[in-house]
Amino acid sequence: MKKIVIEGIGIIVLFFFTWFALSEVDWMTLLKFEKLSKISEKKLGELFWDVFQHSDNVVSDYEILSPIDSLVNRICDANDFDKESLKIHIVTKDEVNAFALPDEHLIIYTGLIENCENPSELVGVICHEIAHMKSNHIMKKLGKEIGLTALISISSGNSGSEIAKQAAKILSSTAYDRKLEKEADIKAADYLINAKISSVPFANFLFRLSNAEPEINSQFSWISTHPDSKTRAEYLMQYRKGEPTDIIPVLSNITWEKIQKTLQEQ
Repeated sequence: MKKIVIEGIGIIVLFFFTWFALSEVDWMTLLKFEKLSKISEKKLGELFWDVFQHSDNVVSDYEILSPIDSLVNRICDANDFDKESLKIHIVTKDEVNAFALPDEHLIIYTGLIENCENPSELVGVICHEIAHMKSNHIMKKLGKEIGLTALISISSGNSGSEIAKQAAKILSSTAYDRKLEKEADIKAADYLINAKISSVPFANFLFRLSNAEPEINSQFSWISTHPDSKTRAEYLMQYRKGEPTDIIPVLSNITWEKIQKTLQEQ
């Protein structure tokens, strides 16, 4: 009899615990997010990219696009990513910046390419942004900054173009939180390791950015959107202990110098 009473109490406690847990879930938010993920992310990506391509000059030079494309292909092949799902856009702008949009659009400013000392630094940044994509950080950031209801409204065409512009600007000019940044950094290091590319140049790039942080200006957008560069570089250097010894060069020096020269002549 005592055992039955104890079991009965246990069932009642479990019932109320489960009811309380379920009551704490924001089901409307979850349903909206599910709806947004399946229907609207592609549309948001198109809308946001449209904002940038109509306000900035998009690079179409094959001598720049082809080698960058080969970098992305190498990362995708080594990590079993669908290359066709990634939309890489290079935009002529002096800002040292790269950022991801919904539906795996990646915008890379020419200022970033020009300020990378070697292609391994650039591919490290690209891997970091791909990690944001694969971890669904972009939609989480937008949901937090402007709300899921607003995102659904934008994607369905019920919001004005100015709101779409503001939402797009958020992705290019505001920071992710430290937890998401570290997650993207570690995943980027894994992507590089899988592709037999050293993560040291990426860490060096972050160290160099950290030295510039006291003098931060509008041209160094990637610093302000990815804070605490020195700490990030330090844990990347610690993480690199798992790197393979058979590192394969990313691009030839001749190809990299040709990219830099082409950008300078534009």
